[in-house]
Amino acid sequence: MAVSEREARQVAEAAREQDWRKPSFARELFLGRFRLDLIHPHPRPAEADARRGEEFLARLRAFCETEIDGLRIDREGLVPDEVVKGLKELGALGMKIDPEYGGLGLSQLHYNRALALAGSASPAVGALLSAHQSIGVPQPLKMFGTEEQRKAFLPRCARGDISAFLLTEPDVGSDPARLATTAVPDGDSYILDGVKLWTTNGVVADLLVVMARVPASEGHRGGITAFVVEADSEGITVENRNAFMGLRGIENGVTRFHRVRVPAANRIGPEGAGLKIALTTLNTGRLSLPAMCAGAGKWCLKVAREWSAAREQWGKPIARHEAVGSKISFIAATTFALEAVLDLASQMADDDRNDIRIEAALAKLYGSETAYRMADELVQIRGGRGFETADSLAARGERGVPAEQMLRDLRINRIFEGSTEIMHLLIAREAVDAHLSVAGDLVDPDKTLTDKGRAAVRAGGFYARWLPKLVAGPGQLPGSYREFHPAGHPDLAAHLRYVERASRRLARATFLGMSRWQAKLEGKQGFLGRIVDIGAELFAMSAACVRAEMLRARGENGRAAYQLADAFCRQARLRAEELFGRLWDNTDDIDRKVVRGVLGGAYTWLEEGVVDPSTPGPWIAEAAPGPSTRTDVHRPIP
Repeated sequence: MAVSEREARQVAEAAREQDWRKPSFARELFLGRFRLDLIHPHPRPAEADARRGEEFLARLRAFCETEIDGLRIDREGLVPDEVVKGLKELGALGMKIDPEYGGLGLSQLHYNRALALAGSASPAVGALLSAHQSIGVPQPLKMFGTEEQRKAFLPRCARGDISAFLLTEPDVGSDPARLATTAVPDGDSYILDGVKLWTTNGVVADLLVVMARVPASEGHRGGITAFVVEADSEGITVENRNAFMGLRGIENGVTRFHRVRVPAANRIGPEGAGLKIALTTLNTGRLSLPAMCAGAGKWCLKVAREWSAAREQWGKPIARHEAVGSKISFIAATTFALEAVLDLASQMADDDRNDIRIEAALAKLYGSETAYRMADELVQIRGGRGFETADSLAARGERGVPAEQMLRDLRINRIFEGSTEIMHLLIAREAVDAHLSVAGDLVDPDKTLTDKGRAAVRAGGFYARWLPKLVAGPGQLPGSYREFHPAGHPDLAAHLRYVERASRRLARATFLGMSRWQAKLEGKQGFLGRIVDIGAELFAMSAACVRAEMLRARGENGRAAYQLADAFCRQARLRAEELFGRLWDNTDDIDRKVVRGVLGGAYTWLEEGVVDPSTPGPWIAEAAPGPSTRTDVHRPIP
């Protein structure tokens, strides 16, 4: 489909949650208002939820330790059927499903801890469980399904039917306005035609959530619409099981629909609501990725500690050498902060008192980026052994540490469920929402002079009240947040004062960017990305400090937690200051010129002297609708 940039933006904008009915700590942070009261004291789970969650985690841990062989899964590129059957018997496929429908009804907090645990045994197993429950059938039905749909499908998902989520197409990624799969109304059914790519769990799924475009017609408003589809329906063919750099056990494929009949009763929500359903589902569903990233950080820390104490260079353990020690400090401090971000966002989701769409997106962005860096640092700490496979290490008599596998497996998280670049744009859009709500009409070419006049009045009133508040705040008062500096502990209050000052500074920078570029701001993706990354560092600092104080108050490793939070905040402040500097002093302009030269062929001489080992073929596979000519590789697991 040919869709203009303007049309694509309109589709994405229509799918957004337009209102802010609940407070958001991160939204306020981007507006220069440090609302510590929204996250401190740290929210706590209900005793019954915690007890039920911990009991399941104990059973899951025993299963992971005895039944899951992560090295075998990576080696064979497959999660064994007996492992999947064991997870079904354990109830792991129903962690997020309410007990009334046969599930375990775990809180978001304990669900994420379960994913971290399972993902540490095998990231492919973590991906299977996450795709099934975080974006597959259970979550959208829980939020948008009818009671009849919940009764029909949720018990099946809880007992053992695996679900998958199908949105991406060969030529459609983060611009769903170009979605080509169609669902044409036909009596009391719809007829689906199209091809879906990268269908996580699609190879083994029993139930699918499919996004398809309904043509507008009499009695049908049309638009992108969500359906629950039986995976064994006539006309569905899984044409390929995709293979990847990492997550080699993931059941991800290409699925073709040819005149697949789907009952209208299986439509989730009204016609045209599919993209909104997908994005709303992801608001909490995105927390599954940082959950597994936090688990990866814990594993990296364990291996780094044990290895760097055993390995000696020049008469002392390598951990005692500053070049290695700084890497270990980064892994330890970042793991603490990432778990703090995850648990805080998870508990906020459980409490349902705050709107966490920005917090969840920041957790996904921050977790995927920092976890990959931690794994990369672990490989460096391990040296040649970090590059060697676990099987090779074991074959020559050493501990089979899969550091290189962890690096491969984590790489996809920077792309899954919204790439880092898309997350920057998504979060930036939410961060400037308050500005656009009062001044957006001023830069909208479709608005009349009357509309622009009203917008000017609204903007004048808003900024007259808002801008003066960015001049001074509690961050400039030495006694602020004193409860975060108990006797004998590092001074975390100083870091919170920095967050408060930096929040106001970030808001001023955002306003200056809007004033300078106006409607062109959306094209300044380098600037917007740095704004978001600064906000991510400030959010992580806040979460780390609040978690440290919670642990101290509960008598759980409080002094050590304060030390880790202090180290993380010092590291984060350096990163934030560098990002602040790069807001205005960067290479964005020259980079754009170089890109134009590259695309224009000005530097093709630079490519000479090598051979390209790629196989021939189109950059994007043909995905025209029609019957399949390939063998069906769908393999449901009984």
